[in-house]
Amino acid sequence: MTETIASGRAGSAHVDDQPRPGRWLALGVLVLAVLLVGVDATVLGLATPFLSEDLRPSGPQLLWIGDIYSFVIAGLLVAMGGLGDRIGRKKLLLLGSIAFGAMSALAAYATSPEMMILARALQGVAGATLMPSTLALIRNLFHDPRERSLAIGIWGAMASAGMAVGPVLGGFLLGHFWWGSVFLINLPVMALLVAVGAKVIPESRNPDPGPWDIPSVLLALVGIVGVVYAIKEAAVEGYRWDIAAAAVLGVLALVVFVRRQLTLDSPLLNMKLFQHRGFSGAVLADLLTILGLSGLVFFLSQFLQMVQQRSPLNAGLVELPAAIGAVGAGLAAGWVARRLSVRVVVAGGLAIVGLALVGCTTLTRDTGTAALGVILFVVGVGAGFAFTVTADVILSSVPKEEAGAASAVSETAYELGAALGIALLGSIVTGIYRGFGTPAGVPEQAAQAARESLGGAVDAAGGLPADRAAVLLTSAQDSFVAGLEVAAGVGAVVLLAAAGAAWFLLRGQELAHSPAPATAPPTAPAPDTTYR
Repeated sequence: MTETIASGRAGSAHVDDQPRPGRWLALGVLVLAVLLVGVDATVLGLATPFLSEDLRPSGPQLLWIGDIYSFVIAGLLVAMGGLGDRIGRKKLLLLGSIAFGAMSALAAYATSPEMMILARALQGVAGATLMPSTLALIRNLFHDPRERSLAIGIWGAMASAGMAVGPVLGGFLLGHFWWGSVFLINLPVMALLVAVGAKVIPESRNPDPGPWDIPSVLLALVGIVGVVYAIKEAAVEGYRWDIAAAAVLGVLALVVFVRRQLTLDSPLLNMKLFQHRGFSGAVLADLLTILGLSGLVFFLSQFLQMVQQRSPLNAGLVELPAAIGAVGAGLAAGWVARRLSVRVVVAGGLAIVGLALVGCTTLTRDTGTAALGVILFVVGVGAGFAFTVTADVILSSVPKEEAGAASAVSETAYELGAALGIALLGSIVTGIYRGFGTPAGVPEQAAQAARESLGGAVDAAGGLPADRAAVLLTSAQDSFVAGLEVAAGVGAVVLLAAAGAAWFLLRGQELAHSPAPATAPPTAPAPDTTYR
């Protein structure tokens, strides 16, 4: 079966399909935004203890400071992807970059928990414009399939590098400056992006987009935020009536959203995209992969800092091999996929990550840096191959006019996968952790605080005599590691299942090769992307 989406003609009839001058410089500007979003996603965790001491937020306020950014991004990705298709992706990217920088400054100089929550929410609004816009612009900058694969590989590599550099950079800044510095690093990068991007990035939009449907925007926001909120809260608080109500509201809103898209002449999200097996398979693979990996990512920093007693900078350096592996694999992914096949590379990459997670089931308090580095490097290689090729499939399987909406679907799958993974795997770790036995002689109040979280155990141990503190902390650490091992095992099962699903859904899919020189008349059709 052959699925072909034609978006151009050979010869000089369509100048738009010719290589754009300056496209690689434009790509360099675009990946600055991706790098910054990756850094911002990880650096706040390190700064939380410092801003907590300064702003004195309550427990719920601290949770909102950490979560509101991802809630807003998840809820607005689809809406912003559709908006970029309509008003222009370059315009949306530059406006979003200016807003992101301004909100970063607001967060850096926040004087109250409420001000910080507002700043993080507005950062989420701005951040939702960046990722879909950058990926959609790549789709329109690079018409040659081989060049586009390499560009997507660079895009993915910078996203991975940003998430890995975040802890290292954050550890350095927090060691020398106040907590607001982790937000101020965004300003010079955003200034460079706007100044250079305004000159070198070409504008692109859907030439016949139709209106931006506000009811659809609100339904998507309520639906995704409701579902993500319910999942995250259930993982921490258990199942309460208000959490169940949020879940029901979110699901109902998403059902109405889908039904509305099927009836609109110009939908915010074209649901027919999911009829393309390659598109659906790539999105599902991304969601399951993030679901299985998020538990490791979420709890690994706690393991390194509170179990192995590493400094934030040292912990960040330990996680660096994952980024190195992801960067190398991402750059090679398109080349490898053309010589093997899409499903071999994606399914093989996911299987590699799954096997690496099996290795995480052997972690102990004394696991050395070399062993951790090997495991994380393998995770990075597998994820780099899989994510780069699925991004290529997602972008190449839709018309250029709908690249923003398609990119937003991909990013939304990441957000939902992360929320599900942290909720499900977090419940496993928390459930096992809270079952540890309290050593004799530890006051009940300290024991209760220790069972709440590993951080609570560290704080409780600080108020006990040295011998009791050591016994309590060791018991809590061992229990945490036991929970992490089980969660890694479940994550491995999810990744191996994702590999199986990718092998089935992506069968017969191939990345397009560069078209041969045209010998037909200028009006002869020349498909931009072909899947076999």
